[in-house]
Amino acid sequence: MKVAEILKQKGQDVISVRPTESIENLSHRLRLARIGAMVVLGEGGALDGIISERDIIHGIAEHGARCLELTVADLMTRRVITCTPDDSVTRISRIMTESRIRHLPVVEGGNLVGVVSVGDVVKNRMDELSLEANVLRDLAIAGH
Repeated sequence: MKVAEILKQKGQDVISVRPTESIENLSHRLRLARIGAMVVLGEGGALDGIISERDIIHGIAEHGARCLELTVADLMTRRVITCTPDDSVTRISRIMTESRIRHLPVVEGGNLVGVVSVGDVVKNRMDELSLEANVLRDLAIAGH
């Protein structure tokens, strides 16, 4: 299965943040949206980075309570690993595991078209396993 299929199922809406937004505001937005990361979009909608709960925790460890006053640009990951809609779910699973990341922005033709999370990958795999189990069950029933 391809990333495009996951995006088709979950939608391509992307919640983003500006690099100038405070970490305090970001943390509230993450909680309200019930998500663990946001892509950081700069001028003209360019992908400047990604910021996750993990980045915030590292910021708290380094800066203490003052972390909430910092901006997204102060803590975001600037070297963003991305994927394309044509990438296989197996490939992005490997990327996420090897890179120890939970969110992959999906880029096509230089444009951000979605974000895939490890939860999306797990759900996809569970759906595949359920389908396989149903097919095997139907074959077993038909064989008797």
